[in-house]
Amino acid sequence: MSVKTNVLGDLLASIVDGKVEIVDLSQVLNEDTPVIQLPPPFKNTGGFKFLPLSEYDETGPVCYWNDFVAGEHCGTHFDAPVHWVSGKDGDSVDTLQMKNMIGEACVIDITQQAALDPDYCLSMEDIEMFEKEHGEIASQSWVVIHSGWAQYKDDPEKFHNVGEDGQSHTPGITKEASIFLAEKRDILGIGVETVGTDAGIAGSFDPPFPNHHYMHQANKYGIAQLTNVEALPPRGSLLIVNPLKIERGSGSPVRAIALVQK
Repeated sequence: MSVKTNVLGDLLASIVDGKVEIVDLSQVLNEDTPVIQLPPPFKNTGGFKFLPLSEYDETGPVCYWNDFVAGEHCGTHFDAPVHWVSGKDGDSVDTLQMKNMIGEACVIDITQQAALDPDYCLSMEDIEMFEKEHGEIASQSWVVIHSGWAQYKDDPEKFHNVGEDGQSHTPGITKEASIFLAEKRDILGIGVETVGTDAGIAGSFDPPFPNHHYMHQANKYGIAQLTNVEALPPRGSLLIVNPLKIERGSGSPVRAIALVQK
């Protein structure tokens, strides 16, 4: 007689007793949260704004609440395939398969390279070295690029790192690496600590913003402005990210979390 394993019950018990830690990977979302700044002719998002309604006062003596206005790509946020012209026939946030919102996080550390060169892009060599040490990246995984950039999340000047050339100098991923991960490893998508999933100077690449181009063309996703990535192991944690179900939304702020076994 077979015994049915209570997988969800075991997981919940492990969370309650601390054997599994929940790591918050999301930035606080407020009016100071940095948002992407694009050069003309691109139109920029307005970021996040609070519109107070009441706080236990004459407009609502028993309640505190607010309206808010926020761009889809604001703070820690999700990029759906329709965000990019190459993915215009792909999913929006309301049509995503929910099983794709959970996957193993494969965390590739480029902090040393990014400290020396803020324009550094994750390369095929970085992926090969990661797989040599930790095994092949599995299908349906998230690849999280640990650049260390979240340390600047409360300093918009350093976070955007705009140079004298007027361009933002922040880490990203090479065209070759994006194509390989999307096509050969069939990952769910890319997660980064920076304001977007491409390097700050990627507008000058061919094609411009290649990670957006190739990931979204393959109906893959992006997660930007993650934090606390250093708390994740290279392999084995579960990344969970759920965007708001906005009709034909190109993206959404998210509360991204990871489950890490101690």
